[in-house]
Amino acid sequence: MARIAGVDLPNKAVKIALTYIYGIGRVSAVDICEKTKINPDTSINTLSNDDLASLRKVIEEEYKVEGRLRTEVALNIKRLMDIGCYRGLRHRKGLPVRGQRTKTNARTRKGKKKTVASKKK
Repeated sequence: MARIAGVDLPNKAVKIALTYIYGIGRVSAVDICEKTKINPDTSINTLSNDDLASLRKVIEEEYKVEGRLRTEVALNIKRLMDIGCYRGLRHRKGLPVRGQRTKTNARTRKGKKKTVASKKK
């Protein structure tokens, strides 16, 4: 099992296995394969140590992945909350940030329904 950027990659095609790294999607994976001149359809287990080293080098030099990317995203969200902008307030309250409706369909951000009892007459 190959290990790149602190992630154990599964025995799949290189273009698929690279997407297991946080910050690398399908397009970035194919670009990395082109830069390292590795066939995207070859299996991870069939790669030589030189190929794996070239993959590590390209990812380390040109892409922000895993820990560095997670900290940057967290700092961006914290900055929004600190300056008190609308997006920051939505993050703080745990509500949808990008303009989705909240009367219905916001259960992912809001969590499980909390039923409020009605007053008796």
